[in-house]
Amino acid sequence: MENIKCVVIGYGMGKAHSQFISSTEGLELVGVCDIDGVRREMAKKDFPFIQTFDSVDDLLKNYDFDLAVIVTPHNTHYPIAIKCLSAGKNVVIDKPFCITVQEATDMINLAKEKGLMLSVFHNRRWDGDYLALKEVVEKGLIGDIFHLEMFMGHYGAPGPWWRSYKEISGGALYDWGAHLVDWILGLVPSKIKRVGGFSHKLVWNDVTNEDNVEAVIQFENGAVAYVEMSSIAMAQKRRWFILGTQGSLEDEWGARGFRLRKLVDGIQVEGLVPYKESDWSAYYKNVAEHLLKGAELAVKPEEARRVIAVIEIASNAQGQMLDFPQELY
Repeated sequence: MENIKCVVIGYGMGKAHSQFISSTEGLELVGVCDIDGVRREMAKKDFPFIQTFDSVDDLLKNYDFDLAVIVTPHNTHYPIAIKCLSAGKNVVIDKPFCITVQEATDMINLAKEKGLMLSVFHNRRWDGDYLALKEVVEKGLIGDIFHLEMFMGHYGAPGPWWRSYKEISGGALYDWGAHLVDWILGLVPSKIKRVGGFSHKLVWNDVTNEDNVEAVIQFENGAVAYVEMSSIAMAQKRRWFILGTQGSLEDEWGARGFRLRKLVDGIQVEGLVPYKESDWSAYYKNVAEHLLKGAELAVKPEEARRVIAVIEIASNAQGQMLDFPQELY
């Protein structure tokens, strides 16, 4: 079958997507769209054979392709995706999917109506550490998870503009928090029951993102997960801390593996579970196999919508525990 012709919209972080696409059998990079002329020149230098465009409207009006890959600021994901889906293009969106559940639902419904693929670049599912962790959990080595904590933070001003302003990013949980929540939902085999959230705005008053955000996820099977993102954390916490009915897993930033503790014949043993090799190329390999051969899509839009639901609820919960919309399952 012919290759899937791909256009990357946004060539900042979109350069990495362009490289993944170019190295994936069945996918062909044919264009880049960016409002910044310097970035368009960079794209043309990196990939001389492509066409470049300065607006999505011009791209959709004047160029024939199959797959749009949207790598732009968070608040633009939804309007650009709606335009591309309406024009009959399959769509990949860099995480986070969007800002609100309603936006996610609109995109999912439109993709279904048009018979198009819609997916989100949750490439971190193929991180070597997460692959090792998921294998241990799925083999039942620590029993059933009942408590899980994840932390990511430091003490320092937020990053570039789109990471600093809530009206663009959605808030402090939307960037790396999207990966953290996606990981957690992939580890706990239960529907979400309630979500809560707490936030602080104490130090970085020149920007609008929260300084510290915590999400609490309660699952129907009783498990509870905590996620914290912070730009005012002077001290570090463990990155992963997981308790199961038969053991535990934890690791630190910069570690080479997970510390596993469990009982074996009544004796507590401890060992290191080494990380596996990361394989981010697996995401686009799956996209190609889905579009060309009908393989099951690895990252379904409904899964990404649940991630957004957790983040949206936690970002606005103001200390409350709120019911999770069961219609999202």
